[in-house]
Amino acid sequence: MTVLRLAPAVADAFPDTLIALVTATGLRGREPWPGTATALEALERQLALGTWQPADETDPRIEAWHTAYRSFGTNPRRTRPSVDALGRRLAKKGALPRVNPAVDTYNAVSVRHGLPAGAFDLDRVTGDIDVRHADGTEEFTPLGEPGTVERPRPGEVVYADAAGVLTRHWNHRDAHRTRVTEDSTHVAFLLETLHGPRDGHLLKAAAEELRDLLAPHAARTAVHYLSPEQPQATA
Repeated sequence: MTVLRLAPAVADAFPDTLIALVTATGLRGREPWPGTATALEALERQLALGTWQPADETDPRIEAWHTAYRSFGTNPRRTRPSVDALGRRLAKKGALPRVNPAVDTYNAVSVRHGLPAGAFDLDRVTGDIDVRHADGTEEFTPLGEPGTVERPRPGEVVYADAAGVLTRHWNHRDAHRTRVTEDSTHVAFLLETLHGPRDGHLLKAAAEELRDLLAPHAARTAVHYLSPEQPQATA
């Protein structure tokens, strides 16, 4: 079992943080996922018809992440929060990328609700996972760049396990090592807000939607929440 923890220093800096941990065990990524295909097509159709737009940096949900990024020294217009970058790509191209069913599912839920999302293949995780400030000694290999090694700056918020950093700039980019593929069977999905009192209902609706899309393709799913008051959960 993998324990996910919200470090006290991060909880102190961002006291309204709420993170949904959606776990899927026995995931079957090589079968058709019609629910996900329908969800993606519906978003793209609504965008084309002009009845819906993804949240942009003027939206309070995105603006909060820009403020957080600046607080730990990241320029959010150069290094964008994942949901911001994904929404901008959708608005420009009219379509979301198709990667694999699990990734496509959390992308659809993320952009629909205006909340950052990500996932880790738990079979590739070493030890437990902490949401904490980097100390500058850790290594990170970006998704899709297995030959690249970066060092997060001290104070940058990261997800990290015993072997290294799993995300940079909190939720900007995932690591190559723990990427989710069609063959991943035990996966931790994350959805996040920095304003639990305001947006907690959106986060919980998004987590249940994600779980509903995953459930037909998994042996077991579960939803847990992390916050400063409840800073750890088991995946």
